[in-house]
Amino acid sequence: MRRFADLSPSPRTILTPGPVEVDPRVLRAMSHSILGQFDPEFTSLMNETMQMLRETFVTANVWAYPVDGTSRSGIEAVLVSLISPGDRVLVPIYGRFGHLLHEIADRCGAEVATIEKEWGYVFDPEEVIAAIDDFRPAFVVMVHGETSTGRAQPLADIGRACRERGVLLIVDAVATIGGVPVETDGWMLDAVVGGTQKCLSIPAGMAPITYNAAAERKALARKRIEKGLLGAAAEPGDVLRPIRSNYLDLSQLQDYWSPLRLNHHTEMTSMLYALREGLRLVLEEGLEARFVRHRLHERALMAGLEAMGMRLYGDPSCKLTVVTCVLIPDGVDGESVRSMLLEAFGIEIASSFGPLRGRIWRIGTMGYSCNRKNVLHLLGAFEATLVRHGVTLPAGEAVQAALTVYESGEQP
Repeated sequence: MRRFADLSPSPRTILTPGPVEVDPRVLRAMSHSILGQFDPEFTSLMNETMQMLRETFVTANVWAYPVDGTSRSGIEAVLVSLISPGDRVLVPIYGRFGHLLHEIADRCGAEVATIEKEWGYVFDPEEVIAAIDDFRPAFVVMVHGETSTGRAQPLADIGRACRERGVLLIVDAVATIGGVPVETDGWMLDAVVGGTQKCLSIPAGMAPITYNAAAERKALARKRIEKGLLGAAAEPGDVLRPIRSNYLDLSQLQDYWSPLRLNHHTEMTSMLYALREGLRLVLEEGLEARFVRHRLHERALMAGLEAMGMRLYGDPSCKLTVVTCVLIPDGVDGESVRSMLLEAFGIEIASSFGPLRGRIWRIGTMGYSCNRKNVLHLLGAFEATLVRHGVTLPAGEAVQAALTVYESGEQP
């Protein structure tokens, strides 16, 4: 009879743009006893989680809850529930995950238009606004923090322009929620999708979302069409079709998360424990304090890399705080460096996609992984690894530069 060894994953320092190390308090929360999904004690936890999500998304929206599944499930739930076949959708693309939004919108049967920016840069909001006026979409769908390029797109002006024109703005904030500011109401975002496995330091498996009354009307109108009711258009002139997914149907999911608790699926009990605890820790630290912490460790990491002689990739004016992209030196095998970091030091960093494959390393400083020990450990290990790969470096300068940032006492 075949025997299997006890599960014992190797300890890692995970400095990728996701997933990241999970806070031990979140892991502990996942070990608690299972409650039934309609147990009043459990539904109380659901309500608490919704309120914590409102505070984390900085919104007064009624609807703020998780979709069970990885981040993409939240993106698909929002898009498939709001976009009807034939709807005009504008997707501004400045990295790999903009292409993903394009693909999903296309699968929804939308008439999709795209504008593209060279990777490493973001759009001037006026460029997006001009495209909105030219194409006249019902929806704009875009990424807030593009981890493939380490860039962050300003959204406030785009949100205001969309609101003035009656266009719904749907935002992928998977990489940013809990790590950099996401102002759902202040930026006039109609629907926002987050992720657990990045700055929230929770295992992958849930996709927190929030959406406002305008987005809800779209989903509920399509639910009425599905039930064969007439006069169900969300707005004058809308042409609606039934929501094509059952599991990812927001109109049914919100019934499940409402006081009605209409049965839709079996809730992922242990993952809800994890989400609640992770959000509790975010709010206990405080959003602004958390953003300051991420900026501090970003500064230390960048100072160390630059002291080492590494060149950073992309436009610095739109750098995503929680992802730092490093150009691979000429003649260096980037994958060999990543392998040595993992095997010799237990540190994982990431490569990239598409036109950046083999050109950059991506280092994530997110959530629980974003701390002084990890940054200093990486810089020392990175220096040793690069020397082994034939790169001439000023010995010890990287760690010293990072320590100077930490010892300066200045707020980033």
